[in-house]
Amino acid sequence: MRTLDQTVEEILELAATYFKVPREQLFADDDFFQKLGINSFQALELLTRLENHFQVELPDYELQGVFDFRTLAEKIQARL
Repeated sequence: MRTLDQTVEEILELAATYFKVPREQLFADDDFFQKLGINSFQALELLTRLENHFQVELPDYELQGVFDFRTLAEKIQARL
């Protein structure tokens, strides 16, 4: 079973790759909208990719108010 830190790292790697941002510029507590320069549609694309990667389903109501990578990782970790 992966740890929360491992989940955070995988999310950061996936986000960096998908949005072509250097991985070393992303941190767990970053606001992913600001850091990645994305809109809500792009955030949904990222969430879909994360759901597929981790093989989990994240209900919309659980993601309301989630803006940073660490909280997103906690939501995913709770479903693993």
